Amino acid sequence: MSSHRSEPRALSVPSGRISRLARFGGLASGIAGNVALHGARQLAQGRRPVMSDLILTPANVARLAEQLSQMRGAAMKVGQLLSMDAGEMLPPELADILARLRSEAHYMPPRQLRTVLDAAWGKDWHRRFRTFNVRPIAAASIGQVHRATTVEGEDLAIKVQYPGVRRSIDSDVDNVAALMRISGLLPRGLDLAQMLAEAKRQLHEEADYEREGRCLARFGTLLTGAPEFRVPALHEGLTGRDVLAMTHVAGDPVEDLVEAPQAERDRVMRLLIGLMFRELLDFRLMQTDPNFANYRHDPSTGQVVLLDFGATREVGTDMAEGYRRLLRAGLAGESDAMQAAVFELGFLSEAVPADLRTLMLQMLEISMEPLRAARFDFGANDVALRLRDLGMEIGEQREVHHLPPVETFYIQRKFGGMYLLASRLRARVAIRELIEPYLQ
Repeated sequence: MSSHRSEPRALSVPSGRISRLARFGGLASGIAGNVALHGARQLAQGRRPVMSDLILTPANVARLAEQLSQMRGAAMKVGQLLSMDAGEMLPPELADILARLRSEAHYMPPRQLRTVLDAAWGKDWHRRFRTFNVRPIAAASIGQVHRATTVEGEDLAIKVQYPGVRRSIDSDVDNVAALMRISGLLPRGLDLAQMLAEAKRQLHEEADYEREGRCLARFGTLLTGAPEFRVPALHEGLTGRDVLAMTHVAGDPVEDLVEAPQAERDRVMRLLIGLMFRELLDFRLMQTDPNFANYRHDPSTGQVVLLDFGATREVGTDMAEGYRRLLRAGLAGESDAMQAAVFELGFLSEAVPADLRTLMLQMLEISMEPLRAARFDFGANDVALRLRDLGMEIGEQREVHHLPPVETFYIQRKFGGMYLLASRLRARVAIRELIEPYLQ
C-alpha cells in the first residue's frame, strides 16, 4: 500500500451540500476510472481481474484518504467509526484504507476562519483578545485549535468548528457508506443501518461544542481530588455550538515518553489505565476516543493532561454491572461465568455458529491475560499477535451473524486504544491492582 499523504496546509473546507456531493462524485468516478484502466490491463495480460484487487490499488487508497482529509467533517471521521464498529469483520485491505484517516487534517485559511468567528462572536470579536494566532496549533476532522490571550490576560485554547460540518453529517455518512458498499468489500450480512444511525448520532454530539464544554466541566469536577490529572477549565463566555474555549494547558505529547525512564512510563500508564476503569465502573461516564493526541504529559509537574471530551458517553448501569461481572469472572479464571457475562452483555448470541463462538471466547480468554498477570509487560508479549491471528480467522468467514450492542463498541475502542498506548510506551503495569477496588 502507498504511504503517501500530503502535508497539512491551509485549505478551505467545502461547506455546501452541492460542493461536498460533487467531491464524492469526483472521488467515485476517479476510482472507477482507475478500476477500468487496471482491469483492462489485466485482461490484456490474459488474467481475470479481481474486483478487490482493482479497487485497492495504491493510487485509489491515496485518492480516498486525501479526498476525505480535504473534506474533513463527517466524511473524514466516519471511516474511523466504521472501522471501529465492524471490528475484526472488516477485511484487512479495507481496514488499511480506514486506518489512514487519522486526526491530522488540513486547516482553514484565515479568511474562512474569520467568517466562522464573526458568526459566533460578532464582527468585533478581535477586541476581546490581546493576541489570537490564526495558525492553528492542531487540526482534526471536525475542528481546529487556536492559541489566544484575552484582554484580561487569560491564556486560552480555542477550538473552532469547520463550517458546514453539522449540516453535512447525515449526507456525508450516507455517501461514505455508499462508497463502502460499492467497493464490494464489506462482509456478507453486515447491516450498516444500525452503525450508520449511531455514527450520525455520535457525530452530531461531537459537533455540539456546548455539549463538549459541559462534559469537560463534569470531568474537571469528577477529578477535583486527583491532582495527578489536569483538565482544562471551560471558558463559558466564549463557548457556543461552533466554538469551544478553555484554558490552555501546557504539556508534551504522551508518546514522547517513549524515551523516558521505565518508572515514569509505568506510572503514566498506571494512571491512564486506572482512570479508564474508574470511568467505566465508578463515574459511569467515559471519554471514548483513545486518540493519543488527547493525552499529554507535563514534565514540570508530572501531571497527565486530558483533552477533547467530544466523544464522552454515559455508561448505563446494566452495562457497567455487566462489565463488572465479566472482569470479576475473568480475574478469577471462571470460564463459565465469563461466557455467561458475554452473553448478558450481548457480545455473543445463539445466532453465532458454535465454531465461531469458540474462536471469540478464545479471544476473550487471551484478552484477560494482561489483567491476571502480576505485572503485565506491554512491551514484551505476544497477546496482540495471537488476537490478530484469531481476528483474521474470524474475518475470513466473511459472514456477519451477530452485532453486539452499539454501546460496547465505544468501550472496547477505549480498551484497545489504551492497550496500544501502553504497548507504544512499553509499560509494565499491575492491572489487577487497578481493577480489584471496583469489583467489590
